[in-house]
Amino acid sequence: MRLHVKEFAGPPDSTLLVVHGGPDWDHSYLVEPLDRLAGERRLLFPDLRGCGRSPAAEPLTPDAMVADLVELIGSSPVDVLGFSYGGLIAQRLAVQAPGLVRRLIVASSSVLPVPPDAFAGWTEYERRTKAHPSVWDTSPLDGPALTRAEAFAAAPLNVWNQELLPAYLERLERVRFTASYLEPYRSGRFPSARYPDPVERLRGLPLFLLHGRQDMIFPATLAGRTPCTGAVILEEAGHMAHIDQPDAWLAAVSGFLAG
Repeated sequence: MRLHVKEFAGPPDSTLLVVHGGPDWDHSYLVEPLDRLAGERRLLFPDLRGCGRSPAAEPLTPDAMVADLVELIGSSPVDVLGFSYGGLIAQRLAVQAPGLVRRLIVASSSVLPVPPDAFAGWTEYERRTKAHPSVWDTSPLDGPALTRAEAFAAAPLNVWNQELLPAYLERLERVRFTASYLEPYRSGRFPSARYPDPVERLRGLPLFLLHGRQDMIFPATLAGRTPCTGAVILEEAGHMAHIDQPDAWLAAVSGFLAG
């Protein structure tokens, strides 16, 4: 399996592997502001199996994604940042190949499961979800066009500062969306990437949680309940916290990696 990988040169012993979310997105929406670390750190931005420019080879499962990342890493441990769904894959990588993950950053994601009433009583969440409903079940589109349409429909929920929405939409225009996981997910054949006892499985690993206070997908309240090495909750930031607060977000990443 040959993944498509965008690489920024830097010291091999200071490699940061960045695992994107989705799935069915690519890595490109996460490059900025992390690219400012280039030179200081070697940066690897792979497109997961079946995502972006990487082949959609069977099996399309979380374990296969992890196996690809293990092959990409090789024998030398790296730091790993997993974003959104990529946070779950990054945790799975740390559990299955603990010797390859030096430090783990779980960004805009969660270690603990999201309870069904996580956003109950949040007026702004209710307002935005009503004003910008999902198109998964209503759009006549299919395939990558549907994945793209959902990303654009959800954009006002994912970016807290609406003045930054146009710039985020421009970034989405550059994403190469796929639909490799759409049918398996809808049919219930796509396995969960989350382990049933993640806290115990990750015990002993330097774990850093990075979250936007106004995240409408993975609630920031879960960070406070998760045993970890450190955590930063960014105010005035949503799910795409690196869009809302790029300088503070990057500073949090850099601070943990330098510790």
